[in-house]
Amino acid sequence: MRNIKITLTLLLLVGLSSSCDDFLSEVPDNRTQLDTPEKISEILVKAYPEANYMEFAETMSDNVFDSGNLTLTTIKNSQSYNWEMLDDIQRDTPSQYWDACYTAIAHANQALDAIKKLGNPANLNPQRGEALMARAYAHYMLVSFWSQRYNPATANTDLGIPYVLEPETALIQKYNRNTVAEVYAYIKADIEEGLPIVTSNYTLPKFHFNKAAANTFASRFYAVTGEWDKVIAVSNELGNTPVAQLRDYQSYLDVDFNTGQRKYSQESENTNLLIVSASSIYSRSFYSNRFQLTGADRNELFGNNTNLVNKEFLYRPLSYNGQITIFVPKFVEYFKYTNANAGIGLPYDALVLLSNDELFLNRIEAHVMTNQLALANQEMDYFLSVRVKLYNAATDKMTEAKIVAKYPVIENEYTPFYSMTAVQTSYIKAIAEMRRREFIHEGLRWLDIKRFALKVTHKTYNQPDKVLAKDDLRKAIQIPLHVTNTGVEKNPR
Repeated sequence: MRNIKITLTLLLLVGLSSSCDDFLSEVPDNRTQLDTPEKISEILVKAYPEANYMEFAETMSDNVFDSGNLTLTTIKNSQSYNWEMLDDIQRDTPSQYWDACYTAIAHANQALDAIKKLGNPANLNPQRGEALMARAYAHYMLVSFWSQRYNPATANTDLGIPYVLEPETALIQKYNRNTVAEVYAYIKADIEEGLPIVTSNYTLPKFHFNKAAANTFASRFYAVTGEWDKVIAVSNELGNTPVAQLRDYQSYLDVDFNTGQRKYSQESENTNLLIVSASSIYSRSFYSNRFQLTGADRNELFGNNTNLVNKEFLYRPLSYNGQITIFVPKFVEYFKYTNANAGIGLPYDALVLLSNDELFLNRIEAHVMTNQLALANQEMDYFLSVRVKLYNAATDKMTEAKIVAKYPVIENEYTPFYSMTAVQTSYIKAIAEMRRREFIHEGLRWLDIKRFALKVTHKTYNQPDKVLAKDDLRKAIQIPLHVTNTGVEKNPR
């Protein structure tokens, strides 16, 4: 480990000294005295990153192309597309997301510290479970972006991120930048302590780590570490025929555009498990970014021949600018006015962080890796039945032969740290391609690019192709400048 200094958001417990003035002797904010379940629950509302990683993660991936419209070029969009460091602390940048994650961690640690000081009573287990899961999630997202992929062969020496376990007590706090192995061990410990005690007993359960959201996050983590039996175990609540719990894209086609766009992140959608309101202008980028999913490249992702049954997708790519750039409607900006008369306020997007769709795809992957291919075929049938038009249960059934033919093994293409047979490799590529389309614009493709060590090529008008190699050092985003200025070691380049 390396000793470093890092600036984190500091949450100070404020108290006023006694005096002859009764008013001054009162605590100004009762949330600073975390001595009841209600007060601890209140601070946990802020234990989720209130920033958006989706734009920069998506733009780094192979889901994005050059629209050729030079008038749309922005520094932020261009830097992400070229895997360069973004120095600005503005909305939808790595710097903002880094800060938001550590702010969330600070709130989780304040809650855990208060619970510990109260003696870890059983009646506070729900709050402790939520805090542990929230702390694990924020650290997981940090290590996923700012470190190299998890590989047990190198994790003991790969640079991770600081795993903060205690509340900060100084503005400039000295920390160790843990190795990737240490970070993953801490995440696993928090998950396995928090998962049994997390609850769904909230007024608004989908804005907290409810039981289903916790299981889904655990499935994501165990898929990365290759613990397939655990992925299956945490997905059991889905049952054997989970179609009703998956997103029904036909229902989006049955309503007008605005309704469908709002519907994606609504709490009423069965699949949505964890939603956060993030300070973001991502919904604007689909007409303001040059590097985006483009109309010219639409068929590369959404052509009929890109799915296993060669039929039209139920996804509905639309455009604000005559098909120069296109998007699947998922994000709606909510502008919160701080001064209505002056027209001043803050923009927010509701983001779906975890869903049954992800949990189900993770489970299919685990069934493939445990050689339960017949079950995986059946599950892929369920998934496709609500993703393509005119799906025929009799003629569109998945078979090993169909999957191997559609996704033949390409040498040195998919190379996770664990071994796969040729058949498993074809299945895993098929599932990754399903996940790629399902979570278009949401940044999860970047996480697959890292864990499978996929090469990415970005084409730019009138410039040579830019290539991100399988184990390119740039896959670990550079630590934000305002953090390295405090002494944090940069990622190697």
